[in-house]
Amino acid sequence: MSLPEFPVEGGCQCGAVRYRLKASPMSVYNCHCKDCQRFSGAAWSMSVTTSRDNVEQLSGTLATYEKPSQSGRIISMQFCAHCHGWLWNLPQSAPGMMVLRAGSLDDLDWAQPVGNIWTDSKAAWVKLDPDLVNMPGQPSDREPLNKAWTELTGKDH
Repeated sequence: MSLPEFPVEGGCQCGAVRYRLKASPMSVYNCHCKDCQRFSGAAWSMSVTTSRDNVEQLSGTLATYEKPSQSGRIISMQFCAHCHGWLWNLPQSAPGMMVLRAGSLDDLDWAQPVGNIWTDSKAAWVKLDPDLVNMPGQPSDREPLNKAWTELTGKDH
């Protein structure tokens, strides 16, 4: 798989919030937790993990919603203050990291998931690729996902 030339950009539905991803992320994976199902309106959401320093907000105002996640940790979800498009999470368990919503990228053709988390919560009809990194709940360590991304792309985070 080939990566785009970074930086790449993304934003919310209405265009008020725009951001720039400056370099290859740490990983891309699908999350099947109930929070992602409810907030995305789908069976899973695609997560793009990166360092907070790797993302530059270019415009717009954010609204924050903090809630206990399925794992019991507090999750800080950030949305466009105008259209309420879900853009990213700021995990309290990893203060230097952010989890972008892949669907907010202008072009997500390159954002191929290397795994799945919270597979115990997946919809019964979802078929998982056994060759991917699949985790039953919240990973205590995302390194297997990061390693799979590095192997797929040839880019180390």
